[in-house]
Amino acid sequence: MMVEYFARLALLLPFLGALIWGSLKLTKYLQTRMGGLPGGTGARAELVETTLLAPGLKLAVVRFHDREILLGCSRQGLVRLAEANETEVDTQVDSSRSAVDPNPTNTPVFSIAADR
Repeated sequence: MMVEYFARLALLLPFLGALIWGSLKLTKYLQTRMGGLPGGTGARAELVETTLLAPGLKLAVVRFHDREILLGCSRQGLVRLAEANETEVDTQVDSSRSAVDPNPTNTPVFSIAADR
């Protein structure tokens, strides 16, 4: 009886390990193929910067289709706060460099989203 138990254990334990390993490899392959991981081919959204405001509350800048989008991230979800095209950001940065103050503190980059 005890020999039969160890025989089953010796056969099923490697089988179970192989199943777990195979499912992890398959999941990783499918995520990279669909663009879920940064190494994937279909990554169109890029996280530019995040700022922690409070526990559970962040601001994030995401670049998506040549636009930078300011997002408010909380435990309840995401809210689009503002948006800027890549050309608007470059123009405003260039104009701020030519101003009298070399380090401007109030350079608006984002336009407030009107459709909430």
